[in-house]
Amino acid sequence: MLSWIMLSPTPEGKLCDLQGRPYFLWDCDVTLAGLREHLDAPDDARRSYWLAKVMRQAKPDDAIVLAGTEEMRRLWPYIERSLGRVREFWKWYLDWTNDRR
Repeated sequence: MLSWIMLSPTPEGKLCDLQGRPYFLWDCDVTLAGLREHLDAPDDARRSYWLAKVMRQAKPDDAIVLAGTEEMRRLWPYIERSLGRVREFWKWYLDWTNDRR
């Protein structure tokens, strides 16, 4: 169990601007509530698109709190090609945390 891993996510009060948009979604007009709907969508294509965006643009701790590592692992085949320069970090992190479960 990973209970010893400490995360330091952005406090929810500082996560969004005055319009309710998360700091990392600077390139689109989506509120935190809208993002959560996308991440909970019934189809994996939509979930994958938004999860990859979060993993690319948010602090890792914020991405983990918003989506969870199990969802990241489950959707990895769909999102890895969209992660760009953070792909290797996430590959390492998901492998490392998987080995410690």
